[in-house]
Amino acid sequence: MAKLDRGGLGIDDLLRLQEERPSKRARLSHVHDFAPLYRRETDDGLTADSSEESSDNESAEDSSFTHRTLGNDSPNLMQGAQEDGIRLTSLPRAQRRTALDIRTEMHLGESFVEMGVSSSLQAALRRMSIYKPTQIQSACIPPLLSGRDCIGHAKTGSGKTIAFAIPILQKLSDDPYGIFALVLTPTRELAFQISEQFAVLGAALSIRTSVIVGGMDMLSQALELDNRPHVVVATPGRIVDHIRSSSGDWDLSRIKFLVLDEADRLLTQTFAPELSYLFNVLPGDRQTCLFTATLTPSVETLATAQPKPGKMKPFFHRTVSAVETVASLEQHYVLVPSHVREPYLFHLLRNPPENTIPFRRTPPEPTGQEDNESLQPPPTIIFCTKPRTAAYLTSLLKTLSIRSAALHSRLTQRERLASLSLFRSAVVPVLVSTDVGARGLDIEDVAIVINWDLPNEPEEYTHRVGRTARAGRGGVAISFVTEKDENRILKIEGRIGTKLTVINMPEDEVLEKLNIVSTAKRLANMELHDSSFGRREEIHKLKHQKRRQDSEPSR
Repeated sequence: MAKLDRGGLGIDDLLRLQEERPSKRARLSHVHDFAPLYRRETDDGLTADSSEESSDNESAEDSSFTHRTLGNDSPNLMQGAQEDGIRLTSLPRAQRRTALDIRTEMHLGESFVEMGVSSSLQAALRRMSIYKPTQIQSACIPPLLSGRDCIGHAKTGSGKTIAFAIPILQKLSDDPYGIFALVLTPTRELAFQISEQFAVLGAALSIRTSVIVGGMDMLSQALELDNRPHVVVATPGRIVDHIRSSSGDWDLSRIKFLVLDEADRLLTQTFAPELSYLFNVLPGDRQTCLFTATLTPSVETLATAQPKPGKMKPFFHRTVSAVETVASLEQHYVLVPSHVREPYLFHLLRNPPENTIPFRRTPPEPTGQEDNESLQPPPTIIFCTKPRTAAYLTSLLKTLSIRSAALHSRLTQRERLASLSLFRSAVVPVLVSTDVGARGLDIEDVAIVINWDLPNEPEEYTHRVGRTARAGRGGVAISFVTEKDENRILKIEGRIGTKLTVINMPEDEVLEKLNIVSTAKRLANMELHDSSFGRREEIHKLKHQKRRQDSEPSR
């Protein structure tokens, strides 16, 4: 891969992808000393060992990837940080946080007026009931309006989308043309949500947006791009597909803004080939913005790196807090054997925490079911790792008369959007999702997040639980901790900077429903077996194998 020297944050910078593996911590005293070595399936259908040993192997593989990608120039990538006397990626996390706090810049305006936001955009914000900027908005909007690159870090639910949407729309109003801005996201659902926010904020400007993601008709998307929308919100793979197949009626040569939302996820090996291609075709005089809720070493390094000649150092805002999750979030865990999680889940949904009961919503119209509305839980998102698990749990809950919808990668994009619509509109109170729903989704009044199984990486925990307790509201996160999860829970607590509290469920009450739940489990497994899910998984694996073959260099 050729080294690129275009202005702003170059691809060499963006490919510093390595994450430090958390060190081993003291074992939980109340968990047996298990040494689990098992196989897990990721949301992309890949299988990998989830053990300490395999993590080390993955780290070595990532390092090899970066060396191959960057070639002999890689030793110079840390030069800027080293000249400041700090090699950040070699420091413990707490020391890196302290070092970075010194470099944190602040531009805290009291109002949108003081920050220079136009009157039309102020009116749009008022229509959204937004009257005062959040910290990330106060910090990042002024430097973006002044033309600087920006790296913004803030907790989930803090208004990061508006922090980059306002400057883009204001500059677009001065010189409207398409394609003006490209916003990259790691997930399709987040792309649709960001597009909706641009449409609402830019309604007075008659802004045209286009969502370019997988799972949708490419011909229709190509026609949209031919019409040169002002803002394109895309996943990296699909926009690269369109660039390669374009007939020349549109291009990205006049892009003024590039935004990487959920930058910690985009700056991984998964998206490296697409980012490399994009940076080769984007203009050098653009503004580049990175926003993230989890500050990873790759993002930290970008914030402290020496700028290229003639370029200002990117403005960097980070939330100064030892705790990565918001204060209004209650975080608990339940110790439960892995083979009997279903009865515990059923009991929890039928008997939610008392402070979440007021969040219960009445469906907009009769559901056609005879279930007792008082037994439906408040708005709840259940996160699991595998698409098959999400499909199984959705079927299980429906059998138990709990209305639910699934969100995972084996569904078509139309089905995924339909599930989100059902959940947003309170038709179903439970959304069962893989990590495709963990990032950026802003769904009002989610009361509970349940981790059916813990995420493979501690950073994903932050994004999962960030679906509740948003914009200052309260919320509860409950994680099921099994005999396999000892190391994971320790890494999560180390990452977020706080301890999860244990809650005990009355075992006798849980087991009262064991027979009912066992019957529902059998029916759910039968339904899954008879459905087209297995065929969908096979198709997904074949597509993934083809993508891997296409991405391998020809020999």
